[in-house]
Amino acid sequence: MERDELLAAIKDRMPEKRYIHTIGVTDTAIKLAKQFGEDPKKAEVAAILHDSCKYADRNWMKQIIIEQQMDPTLLQYHHELWHGPVGAYIAKTKFNVTDEDVLNAIRFHTTGRIGQSNLEKIVYIADMIEPNRKFPGVDDLRKASEELTLHDLMIKCITHSISFLINKYQPIFPDSFECYNDLLLQKKGQVKE
Repeated sequence: MERDELLAAIKDRMPEKRYIHTIGVTDTAIKLAKQFGEDPKKAEVAAILHDSCKYADRNWMKQIIIEQQMDPTLLQYHHELWHGPVGAYIAKTKFNVTDEDVLNAIRFHTTGRIGQSNLEKIVYIADMIEPNRKFPGVDDLRKASEELTLHDLMIKCITHSISFLINKYQPIFPDSFECYNDLLLQKKGQVKE
């Protein structure tokens, strides 16, 4: 499906504000993909579909997680995390996305993970810094996106996300800690990229 078809297909799945966010994430992901030498089309598809299940019924998402034998740890954490993995499932089954990198970019856009691809980093970052986001520190992250390598930018973004959750006394999904550790170990040359 092309951009306009995908956008039309997801528009009714979310409020107008989230749809505007999705367009912002899409445009930011395309820009970052070009900047960091990745496929802009893959970034576009992943970004358009990243929040396709954000407003889906919780019980339905829980059922998909169980039926599809997704990580059961998800069910121990806030339902806000569910839309990534369930969104990847919908991207595959409803939108016929077969590229595993695109699916993983959707699946892990809220948590990150060990061994992220560049596309996964791009969608994670784009979701965080798109122009409609307003939170303390977002302007610093946007500025960093113009100055840092993709790897260092991802470290900065995951650090911000984890710090935010810690300051709010919120539990942090294990994938996020593992992503942070993996990125730092790669930076220090202790694991292969």
